[in-house]
Amino acid sequence: MTTSQPAKHPTSLEALRDALRQFAAERDWDQFHTPKNLATALSVEVAELLEHFQWLTPEQSQRMTTAQLAAIRLELADVLLYLIRLSDRLGVDLLVAAVDKMAINAKKYPVDLAKGTAKKYTEL
Repeated sequence: MTTSQPAKHPTSLEALRDALRQFAAERDWDQFHTPKNLATALSVEVAELLEHFQWLTPEQSQRMTTAQLAAIRLELADVLLYLIRLSDRLGVDLLVAAVDKMAINAKKYPVDLAKGTAKKYTEL
């Protein structure tokens, strides 16, 4: 019986990805971790995260209790873990993708037009 546990404090996305790979492999879950299934699971976890904010005012959402934050923390972890697992199965480097997307967004939302507004880039 394998008793290995994920690294307590991975220091990078790669280390967390590797821990997730091992976790899934030990349980023979790769067969279930298709991109479609992982994207679906990710969507479900995001919905579970959203549930914690569903009927709160914007002000209430900024003043969460310790218990609320503890529950949200676990949902955020689920979202992150599924996102990393999905990107791994698709061969996407999340850090590179994020930097690329930030560069695209910088062009869509130049500071002089976007500062202080929530308008979509097509409305700037």
